[in-house]
Amino acid sequence: MPTDKLPNPFKPYSLIPAIVTPMKQDLSIDFDQMERYVKWLLTFGIGGLAVAVDTGEGPQLYKHERIELVKHVSNVVKGRVPVVAGLQAVNTADAVETARQLKEAGADALLVFPHPAFIGYPNEDVIFDYHKAISDNVDIPLIIFNLQPALGGVEYTSKAIRMLSTLRAVVAIKEASFDARKCLEVIRTIRKLPNRIMILTGNDNLIYESLVMGAEGGLLGFGTIAVKEQVEMFNLVAKRRYEEALEIWEALLPLEEVIFAPPVRNYRARLKEALAMMGVLETTYVRPPLQPVPNEEKEKIRAVLKQLKLL
Repeated sequence: MPTDKLPNPFKPYSLIPAIVTPMKQDLSIDFDQMERYVKWLLTFGIGGLAVAVDTGEGPQLYKHERIELVKHVSNVVKGRVPVVAGLQAVNTADAVETARQLKEAGADALLVFPHPAFIGYPNEDVIFDYHKAISDNVDIPLIIFNLQPALGGVEYTSKAIRMLSTLRAVVAIKEASFDARKCLEVIRTIRKLPNRIMILTGNDNLIYESLVMGAEGGLLGFGTIAVKEQVEMFNLVAKRRYEEALEIWEALLPLEEVIFAPPVRNYRARLKEALAMMGVLETTYVRPPLQPVPNEEKEKIRAVLKQLKLL
């Protein structure tokens, strides 16, 4: 590994919840709710917090809101865990500028969202050049984002991953294909790299399986609910106590399945509903074009939460 590689701020087998963004009725960010919510999350031994990413409706937020959100969360966290900020941009120059602004706001690392220009193969050069511009100009660790198309993402080829791993700032990949075979292919690719990077599962539908296959942590929307149980599951996997970890995962699966039911885009609204039922949030508003949860889905969520004794 190059000696000038930026240090990885994440401990092995950490759970990094991707947090929702509480909103008021007028759809502005509710910073008071956010502060209480973040303080609640910090009680569970998590390994970081991801702000203004997909779970937090990052693509639906204005740029100034994302920066303000990172600043607010960083002030609440006060360095206890790394803060990951979602980096979405309209072009490469904007990506570099936004990366600087997010770092100044308090971000410890950036999750680099795929740009629409990445769509279509071959795409390795455009992906590499975009990330290289950020890496060359902003001194902050980067997490590359292998994201399923159903959530507006792009799945990277093995060649793209190999190229990205050579960049100074790239320390990890979030693998969120939601496909076990594709996840394993990414893990195998990274294990062969001379410039090893950390594998963070983003596969909310196969968290346990991802860890057993070789993921070394998780950056997950599902990580913001049933947090205590998931932190314990990650700790058990780290100790190779797989059977005990599997028991936790199998107990949590009904909740995962109701939160990430089709259409998967509605998982943000479902998470807000679940957190409100638990008393963590006060409101469940999501920004259009995202839509609220129908009443029949709310009842399914409530039933599973009761089953898990989270209510």
